[in-house]
Amino acid sequence: MTDPVSRKREEPGTATSTVADELVRMILGHMVPGASLPSEAELAIQHGVSRVTVREAVKMVAGKGLLDLARGRRAVVKAPDAAALGEFMIYIVHSDPKGVFDLVEIRMSLEVQSAGLAAQRATGPALAAIEHTLKDMRAAQGPSAGDEDEQLFHEADVAFHQAIAMASGNRILTSLFEAMAPALKRSFFLSRRGRQIRGQNAEHTILAHQRVLDCIIAGDTPGAEAAMRVHLTDAARDMRAAIDGEKWSG
Repeated sequence: MTDPVSRKREEPGTATSTVADELVRMILGHMVPGASLPSEAELAIQHGVSRVTVREAVKMVAGKGLLDLARGRRAVVKAPDAAALGEFMIYIVHSDPKGVFDLVEIRMSLEVQSAGLAAQRATGPALAAIEHTLKDMRAAQGPSAGDEDEQLFHEADVAFHQAIAMASGNRILTSLFEAMAPALKRSFFLSRRGRQIRGQNAEHTILAHQRVLDCIIAGDTPGAEAAMRVHLTDAARDMRAAIDGEKWSG
C-alpha cells in the first residue's frame, strides 16, 4: 500500500516539479559535469515517486540546460552554459543569504560598465525601451499597490536593467544579464523589504533609476556609471537591512 506522503507527491502538477527542484539542488550542489545521475529506479525510491514521475522530472531539468539525455544511458550532467548559469544563480540566491551579495558584487562590475557603455552608444529606440520600463515601474507602484502590482514592479525593474544592457551594444554583457535576470527577482523582493525598514518606498527606487537614465540620455558616461554604482550600493544596504531584520542606521 502506498503511504499518504507518496500519494500526496504523486498528485499531478506537484510531484514532477518537486522532484525536478530536488534534482537541480543535487546537481548544482554536489555533482560535476560528466557525472551520471542515479538510475530512474534509484531516484524513484529515493524520492518516493513513480519512475514515470522521475522520467518527466529529468526531462524538465534537461530543459533547463543542466542534463544531457540520450537513449540507452543515464542522464549526464552538462558543462555550464548560459541556461545552467542562470539556474546556478537562482540556486545560490535562494539557498544562501550571502548569495544575494555575491550577485550584487557581480552586478557592480557588469552594470556599472553597462550603464557607461549605454551612455556612449544608446540609440533612440534603445532609450525609448529604457524609458518604457521606467513608466511601467511607475504604473505598478502606489499607495494601493498589492502583491500583483509588486510582481509587476519587479518585472519592470528587471526589464529596466536588461534594456540598459541591450543599449550598451555589447552582446556578451547582454547575454550575461539574461542569465542573471531570473535571480534578480529574489534580490528585488529583499530590497523592497529593506527599503521599508529604512523608511523609504518605491518612489526612491524609481528616482534612482531616473538618475541613471538621465545620465544615459545626456551621454554622461561617468555620471551614468556613478549613478548605477550608488543605486547598487543602496540596494545592497536594503538587502542587508531585510536579512538582518533591523532598522538601517546609516
